Amino acid sequence: MHNIKFQNFVEAAKQVLEYLHEHLGFGLWMITRVEGENWIVLQAENEKYNVKAGDVFRWADSFCYHMVQGKAPNIAPCASDISLYASAPINQDLLIKSYIGQALFNEDGSIFGTICAIDTEIKPNDILKAAPLVELFGSLLSSILQSELRENQQRRLRERFEVEALTDGLTGLYNRRAWNRLVEAEDGRCQRFGLPATIFSIDLNDLKQVNDQFGHEQGDHLIQMTAELLLKTTRSNDVVSRLGGDEFAILCPEMSLIDAEALSKRIINVFLENNIHVAIGYATRQLDADLHEVFIKADTNMYEHKRQMKLENATV
Repeated sequence: MHNIKFQNFVEAAKQVLEYLHEHLGFGLWMITRVEGENWIVLQAENEKYNVKAGDVFRWADSFCYHMVQGKAPNIAPCASDISLYASAPINQDLLIKSYIGQALFNEDGSIFGTICAIDTEIKPNDILKAAPLVELFGSLLSSILQSELRENQQRRLRERFEVEALTDGLTGLYNRRAWNRLVEAEDGRCQRFGLPATIFSIDLNDLKQVNDQFGHEQGDHLIQMTAELLLKTTRSNDVVSRLGGDEFAILCPEMSLIDAEALSKRIINVFLENNIHVAIGYATRQLDADLHEVFIKADTNMYEHKRQMKLENATV
């Protein structure tokens, strides 16, 4: 253990997996994250299974699902001796004869994921003596994880400070260059920790008409109103940007699909109340997708919303 240096979570987890694999054996050691119904493999030390980082299983199908609820033991030298493990649906995908698992916790006590191991062979009962060691590593990784997740907000603030000069002159929102840098930084966190994030793409429908009918001064006022409403409706840690012309975008770190649906409704209602017509699309990061792909999906959804609105207006 003296050779293990606990640095950031990713490096510490890698070293812990290597150490446990070397000293306890088992054909697969994993660091996993729970996100909704998904059980995501973040890291894997593997020699017997076709499992790699980025693979996704159904959380309720796993042994770990029962372990974290305290309904089944952390260590099972013979998994078939434990009824919940013997009947777990994951057995249909993987041959599991023995198991080790330990929960990893968020700061509020909720489950982040697990550190776990499986093997194709039954293990001797002596493996039960490893329980304190696995628990210790689980506790240490949880502490490192919690510290890094706490620091994420401070990192976001530093990143925004670094790009604060990269703003749109009319609205004061971040411009496209700042947007690209902040999305890139957030994508790194998403990839490291398996975090969710949502991106909104918003387009003003009537800007050209307002400019043509009432002049660019009124058009500028409409753009400024849009910026103000978006800032009032979003969270303080969301990134609101004007990408140019009538294009706006919002990056919402650690926002799930359910929360994204709620925010979308709030934005739509706020603009309706202010008689501003916008097309809106959003997409939530799924598993191993990068945020650039999420932005493309959000933009596609926005154009689909715009198309539907045109069809509805044509039939009125």
